[in-house]
Amino acid sequence: MTFTIDLMGQRALVTGAGRGIGRAIAHALATAGATVAVNDVDPSQAKAVADDIIADGGKATPLPFDVTQYSDVAAAIETHGGTDILVNNAGNAGAERFGALVDFAESDPDEWSRYFAVNLFGTMHCTRAALPAMIAGQSGRVVTIVSDSARYGDAKLAPYAAAKAGAAGFSRSVAREVGRHGVTVNCVSLGTIDSPIVADAPFDGRRYVVRRRGKPEEVAGLVTYLASPLAAWITGQTYALNGGYTFSQ
Repeated sequence: MTFTIDLMGQRALVTGAGRGIGRAIAHALATAGATVAVNDVDPSQAKAVADDIIADGGKATPLPFDVTQYSDVAAAIETHGGTDILVNNAGNAGAERFGALVDFAESDPDEWSRYFAVNLFGTMHCTRAALPAMIAGQSGRVVTIVSDSARYGDAKLAPYAAAKAGAAGFSRSVAREVGRHGVTVNCVSLGTIDSPIVADAPFDGRRYVVRRRGKPEEVAGLVTYLASPLAAWITGQTYALNGGYTFSQ
């Protein structure tokens, strides 16, 4: 006997799925049987991941749009016919990438908005566009990727941490509103994960109990569980997936 997660018949949308963590999540949901809309701001990356999923025997379609533009988000989700599972993965600083890491007292206020545009407002835009159909269908899953920079507090990342903390608080509030409709809303809070954006960055493994970076596939496993019927009684929670970077009380 084997343990499986069955998402057959479910439609999933993963934002920022053109590479790294989002790509792994999209593949995992497709392996579980979901039909996956692969979002990325770069259409070529969205198509490449969707093509890979199809080549592996899964069902996928590219759905490029910019999460920071609500009209584009709403139009894309409506055209796609809605979604049963929304994974808000698009993050960091979007296509602009991270700027220089400096103490907040030295930061440029003009740089703050890009972190909020993707990590907070992007999450709000996609959730707002997806929820009405979930509520009408009395079923749905929203999973948002946040960061231990917000839960724990990392120096030189204050604007990013503020945006991610906002996304977690937003998720808890929405969870209280939609639970009676069979819709769950949860977050996964990450430590440092191997991905293209940190490939050349230094890593101090001594700060982690499990002394390595996490793997995108490890994130994908938890997200797939939270997206499944097995997690129907879990909502409003933030799960730390961080190799022991922090402990919960």
